[in-house]
Amino acid sequence: MFIDQVTVTLKAGRGGNGCVSFRREARVPKGGPDGGHGGDGGSIIFMADENISSLAYFRFHPIIKAKNGAPGEGGNRRGRRGADIRLGVPVGTIIREMDGGAILADLTEHGRTVVAARGGRGGRGNASYATSTHQAPREWQPGRPGEEKALFLELKLIADVGLVGFPNAGKSTLISRISAARPAIADYPFTTLTPNLGVVDVGGYRSFVVADIPGLIEGAHRGQGLGVRFLRHIERTKLLVHVIDLSPYSGRDPVEDFRVIMAELEAFSPEVARRPQILAANKADLIGGDRARLLRLKRMAARRKIPVFAVSALKREGLGPLVEAVARELDLLAGNNGGGQP
Repeated sequence: MFIDQVTVTLKAGRGGNGCVSFRREARVPKGGPDGGHGGDGGSIIFMADENISSLAYFRFHPIIKAKNGAPGEGGNRRGRRGADIRLGVPVGTIIREMDGGAILADLTEHGRTVVAARGGRGGRGNASYATSTHQAPREWQPGRPGEEKALFLELKLIADVGLVGFPNAGKSTLISRISAARPAIADYPFTTLTPNLGVVDVGGYRSFVVADIPGLIEGAHRGQGLGVRFLRHIERTKLLVHVIDLSPYSGRDPVEDFRVIMAELEAFSPEVARRPQILAANKADLIGGDRARLLRLKRMAARRKIPVFAVSALKREGLGPLVEAVARELDLLAGNNGGGQP
């Protein structure tokens, strides 16, 4: 189950109470105070794990509680510390506080951790209150409560390239041909219901990650179709590849399709709409000798200075030049911005 947004309530462990105790030993007429400190409460820690692909765990575990610390004991024995809870989340998870929406962490690297809710400190035992003038203290300190937080977890996939386009334009077929990804493919709209990631091997120890986003339609930013909720997964990408259905049997106008997709991207995020772009005119094997649709698309793209590649993902035609162009553009972008995320 692919879940990319959840709310979760965290309750860190309470610290254990300090202890009031006095030594009672044979042949020791004046035993002193020996009450130990309470143990600290357990903390709740999030850790980015590249082997996890969804936030589904938290859908079924919306409340997470850590263990309390044990109280102190006589003999200056400190109480046992409450065990921490370490929760794995997908790489690319953003953790926000529900109260105000402040970002607590953006876990973009495998193994990166953040303490989301810190356990309470254990209380002091009476031994720590002893002084030269106060030799039999009965004071002690209660353990402090652990932090309680309501958090919003949002997953934004980390990919170099985002595939965008109408349903049935061939995005899933394309990613299955250029990478090892195996998304669902069928001849009906909205086959892809969740984003898919694929690693494209360019050769020469070069590769890049592609994200296939469920199809957009006009009015997506108003909730039509699947809406734009999955577009958050291309917010981290450096490059967009528009997959346009060039087939004359689709009943669609390729130039109008591009305009509609651009309008939806602009409505979602002007910054995303300004990303560098490449246009993949798919199903070019179906146009036969009628190249008018392709020529119109190329003229429109030329005015916008967007490179166009006529391909057939199904028949694996023209994919090599497209992949090389994407790799070159990513290399240029890495040189321009130091390889960081835009």
